[in-house]
Amino acid sequence: MISTDEPVELGPAVRALDAARSVTILCHVQPDADTVGSGLALAHVLRRRGVPVWVSFAEPAELPVSMRSLPAAGLLVPPAEVPATVDLLVTVDCGSAGRLGALADRLAGAATTLVIDHHRSNTGFGAINLVDPDAESTAGVVARVLDAWGEPIDAAVAHCLYAGLVTDTGSFRWVRPGTHGLAERLLRTGIDGAEISRTLLDTHPFGWLPMLAAVLGSARLAPDVAGGVGLAYAYVRRADVGGLGAEEVESVIDIVRTSAEAGIAAVFKEHRTVDGRWTVSLRSRNSGPGVHDGVDVSAVATALGGGGHRFAAGYTAHGTPDDILAALLAALG
Repeated sequence: MISTDEPVELGPAVRALDAARSVTILCHVQPDADTVGSGLALAHVLRRRGVPVWVSFAEPAELPVSMRSLPAAGLLVPPAEVPATVDLLVTVDCGSAGRLGALADRLAGAATTLVIDHHRSNTGFGAINLVDPDAESTAGVVARVLDAWGEPIDAAVAHCLYAGLVTDTGSFRWVRPGTHGLAERLLRTGIDGAEISRTLLDTHPFGWLPMLAAVLGSARLAPDVAGGVGLAYAYVRRADVGGLGAEEVESVIDIVRTSAEAGIAAVFKEHRTVDGRWTVSLRSRNSGPGVHDGVDVSAVATALGGGGHRFAAGYTAHGTPDDILAALLAALG
């Protein structure tokens, strides 16, 4: 785990990128807009410099629909086309090598590995680790790298960075000093922030609505969890999902976490093909303005084999619905 007491040094990352003769950029499995946007932003700059670059993620097979408007222009390649050997391999928004899925084997073929991330639970698995747990997004860290590198942020790069920024801040609900300044700077390149946000956050297929109806019908409240903080939870079962994409399933946690009676939210998502396997999303919040008492769900997720941020984390679980609920309740205390 990366310590928040260590200073964040941009120099080693900048020197590695500047010297690279070929670069692979890997995003995490079940990618969100922060990992894809950060990866594509770096890739656009490298291609502008004439450096061969590949961007990929292990699964799912295709980029989620909401991210297909990102300016990729041939930079994204299927996993099979990622070179076995490369001068520099960069991971973006990945807290551990395990988050690379089947592409984790490409780490061994890289002359140098660079990890760019903002997860508190990052394991520091790169030769160079640029991890800022206080950053609101990996896209924000990438923007600082580009500034230190002296590389301008044009509209294509800004579009990619804005996608990561707007999604990882929950439409700017979770920000830090400088977040709005970065957003304004990106918007000044001429990108359409409203359209980017709408496409990423407010557009779902109609089938999302009946899926929500079924899943929210399973929602339960456990008010005594964590000394009275409370837990709201729900199950997304395989039969509920149908042909919907992962991003529709992932969106459920943002609804469950709105419960006023619970400071912690959890959504248990059944694997589409593997019986007894679940992915679990956790969220928490402070009890009020100016109060810093929110449960650190990254510590809970790490104890259960996952990781994440203080207020947003996840892990993989195995067993029956009762088994996985019991394990979470035990970890929360």
